[in-house]
Amino acid sequence: MILDEHESVIVPRSRLYGDDLDRLRSIKAVGIVEVHNGYVLKARSTTGVLQLERIRLVLRPKFPIAGTQLINWLCYANERRQPDETLRNWPIGRDGYAGLVPAALLHECRLLLRRGLRRNYVRRPRVDTVLRGRLDMEAQASRCYGAVDQLHLQTFEYEDGGWENLVCGAALTVAAQRSTDPVQIRWLLDTAAQFPTPRRPLDAVSLLTRGQYTRLNTHYRAAHAWARMVLGGGGVTDLLDPYGFGAKSLLLNLDVLWERVVRRMAVDAAVAAGGRGAGKEEGAIRTHGGLADKTASFNPDVLLAFPPLGEGATTSRFLVVDAKYKNYVAKNVTADDRHQLLTYIAGYTEPDHPLALIVHPAPDGSPTERDLRIVGPRGRMGLIKVLGLDTRSGPEDAAGPLRKAITDFATSAAPL
Repeated sequence: MILDEHESVIVPRSRLYGDDLDRLRSIKAVGIVEVHNGYVLKARSTTGVLQLERIRLVLRPKFPIAGTQLINWLCYANERRQPDETLRNWPIGRDGYAGLVPAALLHECRLLLRRGLRRNYVRRPRVDTVLRGRLDMEAQASRCYGAVDQLHLQTFEYEDGGWENLVCGAALTVAAQRSTDPVQIRWLLDTAAQFPTPRRPLDAVSLLTRGQYTRLNTHYRAAHAWARMVLGGGGVTDLLDPYGFGAKSLLLNLDVLWERVVRRMAVDAAVAAGGRGAGKEEGAIRTHGGLADKTASFNPDVLLAFPPLGEGATTSRFLVVDAKYKNYVAKNVTADDRHQLLTYIAGYTEPDHPLALIVHPAPDGSPTERDLRIVGPRGRMGLIKVLGLDTRSGPEDAAGPLRKAITDFATSAAPL
């Protein structure tokens, strides 16, 4: 069953069981409304594949991105290096975009094997007749009752069974179980056989949580970033949320991906122009007087800060960049989005430079740009630049219009 983003489909009651409904409600990838003849499933901004008891639900994106480019955007958003050309044949098969994550994991693990797996001293429990290592007094007393013909020991073996390698082995094993591409499954299993794997692969999530990086193991970070997505130790803030082993799938939240990509583009452009990314502690727009003492805030996707321009100026200048995963190439900016950007303009910008940016995808291959001038009875209220970035090219090239808009703001003190 195929469902595009934000579209709906009616599924008969006979094809959805109680466990399926509970799973769909828990992962929140689709909205569920019960009707007289079944259930209405409405897709949200999460794409991928969900294997349920009797149906295979394919959630397709509204802005398709070629697999060879999507892996670049994923790496860019995660601040990971891009795969080399010899290992980047990432097919978009039955698993859709979800199949790219095991492919990226496979690539990073192969690089680790090529370099040589890190070895370290690993504690191993053993039973022997000769004292070697450290005697496990508790086990000796409780299991042998004082007899010394069998010694319970704790030895330290120099091997590749450290947590770094266990995480990779577990992720490769789980990825092979979830993939439907026979070629990819074979590659994943062949590579997993060269890594140590915990008895229960999903236990590696706790290793990722407790693990620490030093200069000796920092080269594992890239592989572990993709392993975290496969094992489910991340969430929508890490772009992908597999929602545990039961879902038998990897799901990609394209809203979150677009926000992460735009955030990195904007901050990189601001730093190059002498600015920086501003934190929430530097000022927030808050609503006071709500019920139950709730203080709601308006948090922009990206807030940039620049040094003051002109004599006598002492305060930083702010620019808001808002990422919208919407089809603003062919549609007008909605009233809600215009209201939102006007709130940012009123809260963060100077009266003589009331500017904010909206950045959206332009999947047809041509970047777009237009200005929305908001004018009221008392004059100008603000300027909203709407920038469409070409998703057919790599993120570094696509960032050109955004980079120019940010540079112009950083170097201009004149009113717009």
